[in-house]
Amino acid sequence: MKTDIRSLASRAQQVRRDALRMIHAAKSGHPGGALSAADYLVALYFHKLHTSDAFTMEGNGDDLFFLSNGHISAAWYSVLAHFYNERAPKKYFKDLTILQSFRRYDSPLQGHPTPAEHFPGIRVASGSLGQGLSVATGAAMAKKMAKDDHLVYVLLGDGELQEGQVWEAALFAAGKKVNNLIAAVDWNDQQIDGPVHEVSDLGDLPAKWRSFGWHVIVTEGNDMEKVVQALDEAEVTAKGGEKPVVILLKTHMGAGVDFMYDKCDWHGKAPNDEQLAAALVQLGGEKLPEDF
Repeated sequence: MKTDIRSLASRAQQVRRDALRMIHAAKSGHPGGALSAADYLVALYFHKLHTSDAFTMEGNGDDLFFLSNGHISAAWYSVLAHFYNERAPKKYFKDLTILQSFRRYDSPLQGHPTPAEHFPGIRVASGSLGQGLSVATGAAMAKKMAKDDHLVYVLLGDGELQEGQVWEAALFAAGKKVNNLIAAVDWNDQQIDGPVHEVSDLGDLPAKWRSFGWHVIVTEGNDMEKVVQALDEAEVTAKGGEKPVVILLKTHMGAGVDFMYDKCDWHGKAPNDEQLAAALVQLGGEKLPEDF
């Protein structure tokens, strides 16, 4: 069946609207990265991820995904809510109004993801940057030991690559030929203190990953068709080779909203009423029905 790129792109816009409305209501959160990573998260879950409708912590017989840059949780929560609400209606929650509880006391949707009863998809706490690739590598090796041929995916932020543990995991995964592992990097060149290349320059990022023994795919991360193509290529490459794969997603912080676009100020700041209204118009129109 041919992939409906337009439908996926529309979903990504919905996720952006959800994330901004969640962050605005909480008066706290990280909109910039949530918007830049929305296309990848939607393409992964609604095009690529091979997983059953019934979520289990073990994930036996399923592809797995780990979010390493956990501060972009609003986008991931939106994707998970839509994904499981469509595939297993009423099994986990009665409707999408759970998204209204973002960052509230006793909500399963905290600012940084943590495994929570009655909310599917989250297997480890994340947001302490630098740890996700290590977790994903361990999960991928466990699948190999269990002779489970499904894949393990993980998303990192580019500012997160300044953490040394990332490169220890990258070296280990390549050295052990963990070829069922597909990492992605939200390469928007923005972090909380400014442009990544000014805070601590990553240098030639594709060459760096290749030097660590990874197969590298570089693509435009806010072009849905190209993200889908990159995920397809990554799956074929991983299953047919002996290397882990990394997709470098060239994205824009605040993608879809002009006043947030490529601005590090929006790494961790909630929009006010006027900014939210303006953003929603740009993301599809203020009169569109919302899901929560």
